[in-house]
Amino acid sequence: MTALTLSTAGAATLRADVLVVGVAKGPKGPVLAAGAEAVDKAYDGKLAGVLDALGASGAEGEVTKLPAPAAGLKVPVVLAVGLGSVPEKEESFDEEVLRRAAGAAARALHGTKKAAFALPLDDASAVTAVAEGALLGAYTFTAYQGGEKKAGNGKGSAKDSGPKQPLAEVLLVGAKPRDKEHKAAVERATVVATEVNVARDLVNTPPNDLTPEAFAAVASAAAKENGVKVQVLDEKALVKGGYGGIMGVGKGSENPPRLVKLTYTHPKAEKTLAFVGKGITYDSGGISLKPAGHNETMKCDMAGAAAVFASVVAAAKLGLRVNVTGWLALAENMPSGSATKPGDVLRMYSGKTVEVLNTDAEGRLVLGDALTKASEENPDAIVDVATLTGAMVLALGDRTFGIMANDDAFRTSIHEIAEEVGESSWPMPLPAELRKTMDSPTADIANMGVRMGGGLVAGLFLQEFVGEGITWAHLDIAGPAFHEGAPHGYTPKGGTGSAVRTLVRLAERTATGDLG
Repeated sequence: MTALTLSTAGAATLRADVLVVGVAKGPKGPVLAAGAEAVDKAYDGKLAGVLDALGASGAEGEVTKLPAPAAGLKVPVVLAVGLGSVPEKEESFDEEVLRRAAGAAARALHGTKKAAFALPLDDASAVTAVAEGALLGAYTFTAYQGGEKKAGNGKGSAKDSGPKQPLAEVLLVGAKPRDKEHKAAVERATVVATEVNVARDLVNTPPNDLTPEAFAAVASAAAKENGVKVQVLDEKALVKGGYGGIMGVGKGSENPPRLVKLTYTHPKAEKTLAFVGKGITYDSGGISLKPAGHNETMKCDMAGAAAVFASVVAAAKLGLRVNVTGWLALAENMPSGSATKPGDVLRMYSGKTVEVLNTDAEGRLVLGDALTKASEENPDAIVDVATLTGAMVLALGDRTFGIMANDDAFRTSIHEIAEEVGESSWPMPLPAELRKTMDSPTADIANMGVRMGGGLVAGLFLQEFVGEGITWAHLDIAGPAFHEGAPHGYTPKGGTGSAVRTLVRLAERTATGDLG
């Protein structure tokens, strides 16, 4: 993990490998942002002109490197990162703009030992944004790279030096190290970014290594390290307990399923939240096999469980005054002679029977059992997180997750929280008329309904397993959980850690009683 500290030195006197400054897009060319004053002075007041001559415009995410002048700075390289349009008069840069800019700069500095970030830091919120962006942008996943054995003396060539490591150290310039709010902002950002990156690691881990049992072991070890209670139900306990949904999905695999319960409690907590995560460690589709081209990235189908796990640990590290229980419904969906078949009927943990029309609609089955179990403890609210439907990706694209809920005010609060922390989301309805499309002549309900509005149908299915009177929301993160395109801002290629920041902020708001 990249180290992050608040620097007491000024931009002109600190020693680092690179100094990062912000540049905005003005009406007549690039405009230097606050924090770049000392750097501009070293360039005799001509830094904006130099950047303009190099083709820099200040567009969001744009990165321009240039050598530092011979005098005036103690760093060899200056990196100017674009912040987009200049804010309106007396307004500050948006926190998400700062987060993305810091992330873009950190991504451009992979392999660098130390970089100083002199971006606009008007208040503690800006400190949080820049710190988060830098730590998230510095992320790399190299666990499976660079291990090739060398012939001969084993030294290899310069080209064989292995993958670039993340930026090792970030210094924030312009913050106040002795200010309690600034110090707390950095501490919070470090915890949250660390846990987002843990979720990313899990999503990126190949499914031959991250089986349900292995995921449960990772969660158990981290929980114990952070004072979180853990309980793991193996396949024998799941069969004995009547978890027909989880077992129905997992019984076709040689890697049996698990249900993991993580419990963080605070002695002064007045509220309890339950987070439920879909954890399909690999989704082949089962007997309803996915076609070629649709299964290569299905290691990411456990991203919801990764987000829940990371969020519970973050709540514990932050010592939030709220009880948070995480439920990880872990299974591998594979075809075999023992796998559930289309037409089979499963008896869920709730006692409700489900006719399985499509074994590739498996996430709702494991979540159904976990939602019922979570409801037994009567929490103040339940939020489930899942890479649930391709229909949601078609509706909202690959950067926005959908929010459904049985309470409009709660749905609105989660939407506002997600937008506040920089996670794109959109509230979605649960149309009652779609429920009847899941009617089954054989069972209480089918696991499929009409194709159009499939993401909403899935939400309606999950609602069937939420305890009466319990506030509940469903986050379908199928789009943003795994990024297949080029990296941007603080978002890497691969696992993104989607929903972690939203869940943590929801827990914070609940702890302080500020939830609308």
